[in-house]
Parts: sequence; structure tokens; C-alpha cells
Amino acid sequence: MEILQQHRVHGGTLSYCRHDSAATGGAMRFSIFLPPGAGPHPLLVWLSGLTCTEENFTTKAGAYGAAAAVGLAVLAPDTSPRGEGVADDPAYDLGQGAGFYVDATQAPWAPHFRMETYVTRDLLAAIEAAFPLDPARRGISGHSMGGHGALTLALRHPDLFRSVSAFAPIVSPTRCPWGEKAFSAYLGEDRAAWAQHDASLLIAGGAANGHYDDILIDQGTADSFLEGQLKPQLFAQACADAGQKLTLRLQEGYDHSYFFMASFIADHIDWHARRLKTA
Repeated sequence: MEILQQHRVHGGTLSYCRHDSAATGGAMRFSIFLPPGAGPHPLLVWLSGLTCTEENFTTKAGAYGAAAAVGLAVLAPDTSPRGEGVADDPAYDLGQGAGFYVDATQAPWAPHFRMETYVTRDLLAAIEAAFPLDPARRGISGHSMGGHGALTLALRHPDLFRSVSAFAPIVSPTRCPWGEKAFSAYLGEDRAAWAQHDASLLIAGGAANGHYDDILIDQGTADSFLEGQLKPQLFAQACADAGQKLTLRLQEGYDHSYFFMASFIADHIDWHARRLKTA
């Protein structure tokens, strides 16, 4: 673990870090905010969207005042492996910056694009060895591609997380152009493999199994990707059919940008803090 920068903010400490990951076969970067106090702190894992790095949430979301007030640590990893020898694509929605939080099985992606294992194994192990965090109190959230990651990792790894929320998530990547493109590249043409990383299909298959008392999603009504890519109604219907409580808030006039997230991030911080208050 290498600490690249540290900053004092809202009485806590924000660190930018780099560490080696066996899953991705190289160095990965993240930021982590620790609130005031000795800890161990509950943790919110934030997963960012297409084209983002660990920097986007860290500098644009304005989360740390709210996190400091409730004693919540916040972790923001990069969205994909990077560097020399790591496969890439000229398009913004594939390759570096577009890991989709799955473990790729297809060439040329498989050697490095193992973001599910990275987040759920290597990253959590690294930060909990280095910082005063409580592994029994973790939540997960994210935006767009990262909202997809938050929902699917929460559903696939309920032993790791106690709360889940998302902003404008890709709720059914098997039924939208972004997901179809990425899953074809990373997972091949077997749609049964795709289904294991589709939050709506996971809910329909019983993956929640009563683990989460509620799921919070905020979606802007002026989001240009709402109809073609995000389709929150598919997740809402799956939750209704499965008996999973969902709080879906359609926020009038908000778009897909970090202005939207900055407007409601305090609500999500509070949402997770209440659910992570006790071990």
C-alpha cells in the first residue's frame, strides 16, 4: 500500500492510494475518506461509472461533510485496470475506464479485467489491513455503470454488504446497448453468463432473499440515458414481483451528471449510516 496524497477535510482524512492487485495483475488506485475519531469505522464503497477514475467521486460528489457527520468512511476505487499491457478499446464504453465490475472470461480482457474479484477480495482486504475499518459494517453504492456494480455485487455477495443504493444505475445490462456490448466482449455470447450480472434478473431469481430491508435508487427524469440504457422500471418490476422493498425516487429535472449526485449524496450517506449503525 502506497499513500500518494493525504488531505484534511471536514475534520477527517482523505487519502489517495495505490496498491498491487492479484486479480487485475497490476497496480490499482483508490481514494478513501476516514471520518474524525479512532474507529473502527463503518464503510461505504462507492463504484463510479463509465470513463471515471477514483478522482471523479472524490472531487465532485461533495460527500465528505455528510460522511464526517455520521462517522462513515467512504472508499472510491478506479473503474478498471490500467497501464501498459492492459487491453483497451478506442470507445469510451469498453476497456480502460469501463470494467463493468465483472470478471472477464474472454481474450484479450481476461488477464486483467477481473473487477468483481478485485473489489470484493483484493480491495477490501487491502484497505481493512491498512485502515481502521469494521468489516462487519459495509455498504455499497454507485453511479450508472457503478450503480450496476453496486446492485450486482450486493446481490452476488450479500455476506460482504449490509446496505445498497445507487444513482441512475444500469439495472439490466442484458437489455441495453452498453451492457450488451460490454458483456459480449468480456463474457462471450453465452447469455446465461450475462444473466449472473444483471441486477433485475438476479432479483427475479431470488438473489436478494430478504437480506436487504430496502434498496434506494435515485434517478433523474432529465437523464438522457433514461429510456435507452437505464430502464429503472425493469428493476422496479422485478422487485415488486419478488417482494423486495425498493425506494425508487424519480428526481424531476435532474440529469446524469455529478450535479445530480451532489444534490442527493447526503441522503444516501444517511441511508447507509442508519443501516450500518450497529454490527
